[in-house]
Amino acid sequence: MTSIRISRPDDGERAIEIWRHAIDATHHFLTPEDRQAIDAMVCDFLPQVPLWLAVDANDYPLAFMFIDNGHMDALFVDSAYRGMGIGAMLVRHGLALHPSMTTDVNEQNLQASDFYEKMGFKRTGRSALDGQGRPYPLIHLKYGSF
Repeated sequence: MTSIRISRPDDGERAIEIWRHAIDATHHFLTPEDRQAIDAMVCDFLPQVPLWLAVDANDYPLAFMFIDNGHMDALFVDSAYRGMGIGAMLVRHGLALHPSMTTDVNEQNLQASDFYEKMGFKRTGRSALDGQGRPYPLIHLKYGSF
């Protein structure tokens, strides 16, 4: 049984571990240097913000989502638990809170863009660079009619 709860201070280390497993499985397009630089940013950031966690029956985090003002900044599922509907469960939770939620996805991450489009998100634009100015194009997505 998987449930959703808000993160606690002691969940930070596991959130970083989830992020690393997910990135290693899906973000092969990152250069080693960029991967290392992003990892350092994530290690500083993730433990400080409130995350929605998908946890198993033993309260072990399997995935997380971060939403800021209706924008889903992060959705990561530990690679060992991909394909089990956990990401979709988190997105549905986010949509219950923010029915017009937006998100961005790396253009090179085709699995993620397909996932969001199957969940009902529509493309609203594209940026040539990521949020840190790196050459990883982003697809901008929004849920619902607009």
